[in-house]
Amino acid sequence: MAAVATKKKTKVLLQPIGDKVVVEREETKEKTAGGIYLPDNAKDKPTRGTIMAVGTGRLLDDGKRGPMQVKVGDRVLFTSYAPEVIEIGDDEYLLMSESDILAVIE
Repeated sequence: MAAVATKKKTKVLLQPIGDKVVVEREETKEKTAGGIYLPDNAKDKPTRGTIMAVGTGRLLDDGKRGPMQVKVGDRVLFTSYAPEVIEIGDDEYLLMSESDILAVIE
């Protein structure tokens, strides 16, 4: 069972269940291509991140678990409206369904 251990040593672990995944969002760029610095409230939240933990898979009609298509360490693109934001200390993670992932970045 893989669980997310936060960057700081805390006792909180986050283990997704079923077809859920935990993603760490990529940092936003603070400077535009033209050299303008953006304040935090003007930045779009990136829809890219790295898979930190995966659940056991979707429960199928026959009672078996379907295999997950993503794995820990995959860089992914996901829909911007899908994730649930989870804050653990100073760290922010996203919890979403595997179906909210649009693509794996290779």
